[in-house]
Amino acid sequence: MEASWAWFWVGVLLLLRIIELIIARFNTRWAIAQGGYEVGKGHYPLVVGVHLLFFFSLLWETRGGSPPLMKGGIVALLVFLLAQGCRLWSLSSLGRYWNTRIVVIPGHQPVLRGPYRYLRHPNYLVVMVELLCFPLIFNAWWTAVGISLLNGWILLFVRIPVEESALTEASHYKEMMGRRHRFFPWLIKESNQ
Repeated sequence: MEASWAWFWVGVLLLLRIIELIIARFNTRWAIAQGGYEVGKGHYPLVVGVHLLFFFSLLWETRGGSPPLMKGGIVALLVFLLAQGCRLWSLSSLGRYWNTRIVVIPGHQPVLRGPYRYLRHPNYLVVMVELLCFPLIFNAWWTAVGISLLNGWILLFVRIPVEESALTEASHYKEMMGRRHRFFPWLIKESNQ
């Protein structure tokens, strides 16, 4: 595949993310009008930075072109497309509550429909899969591994604990989410959460 082919698809993905940011901005305004407030403002630039680094790293790694799509790339493409279906399911299930920021509306209960019937954070799982699989379509291994590790660290040790703590304070999050695991429905919930 020539670099221009990879760059075209990176551009398409970037355009989709920009559309999501616009939707998130509307959802933030709606949530604040409902009495909501934002938490985790301090780490939000880290989240944005990782996603920007993802695009720059991918463009840099594919600048000389990438080899033809091999079996591994086909598998990565199929998993990425499956993740897009899960992304749409997650976002449509959350509706106006979906956001790129952590905006909590006191008194509003957690969404328990769609994939949220089974998991606490299906959209974060989708993001992890995307950041790993999309670069692998173009054999961009450094981007896939490096960005995935960085994103995973921020999600697991910074963002999710802040989000779950804020939701627990503002609603019956812990009680309503029950024994749902963060990412894998077949595992028993972590005992320390």
